[in-house]
Amino acid sequence: MDATSSAQSALFLARQPALPLASRVGAGQSGAQKTGGIDAVKAATVSKEYESVFISQFLGSMFSGISTDGLTGGGEGEQMFRSLMIDEYAKGITARGGFGLASHMQSELMKHQQGAAQ
Repeated sequence: MDATSSAQSALFLARQPALPLASRVGAGQSGAQKTGGIDAVKAATVSKEYESVFISQFLGSMFSGISTDGLTGGGEGEQMFRSLMIDEYAKGITARGGFGLASHMQSELMKHQQGAAQ
């Protein structure tokens, strides 16, 4: 998933109208996860994905000045797969707590959905 599609996913989630609790609980998730028309699990997932993309962009700019030659040979192969390596680094950093962006984004998404539900 690239940065654009992750950002679009976060915006899509934020713009979704909240459905009544009764119509969504029967969809396989408990009422504890969905309260007042707000899907906390989905907001948390999208927030973590967004933070991962943010960290990936941050690391990408850090790695842009590093040449690909060296002990492993570098070359076009390393250049081609560097973005995948950076994405995996970002996912690992996010899984270990990241920069704290996801929790703030999740709370903002929840506030937005609460406002839409009213």
